[in-house]
Amino acid sequence: MRTYLVVIDESAEAQIALRFAARRAVKTGGGVEILSLIEKPDFVQWGGVMATIEDEARERAEALVAGAAGTLIQESGLKPTITVREGDAPRIIREMIDANRDIAALVLGVAEGGKPGALVAHFTGAELAALPVPLMLIPGSLDREAIDRLS
Repeated sequence: MRTYLVVIDESAEAQIALRFAARRAVKTGGGVEILSLIEKPDFVQWGGVMATIEDEARERAEALVAGAAGTLIQESGLKPTITVREGDAPRIIREMIDANRDIAALVLGVAEGGKPGALVAHFTGAELAALPVPLMLIPGSLDREAIDRLS
């Protein structure tokens, strides 16, 4: 099954990318995989404090993904696959794409203004030629009607 991999965070452009991917998946008979990435926190000298920081980051990521998945199910009827991982974002994304031959595209949202985010900058650089699937960049300026029309 054709699967669209969407990296989700708390940004508006991530929600736009998720909507686009869901609409494409519905139209193509595919699915959506939602990936939430947890950055490894800076080292804290006391182990208990470090464990608490990591647990809180995971809980925030899981709540974010659960909310996104609920919206996706409600609006499109699709039940997404959900992954929460910690570590180097580009490496994790490449591992997921390499491990799942059903992933048909990496879908990233692009902020309306300012510099591109770290993932957009990474995957539109030298990494783009080595990416084994198409990269779909969804402008954060699109409204719901535009996404529905374009997807």
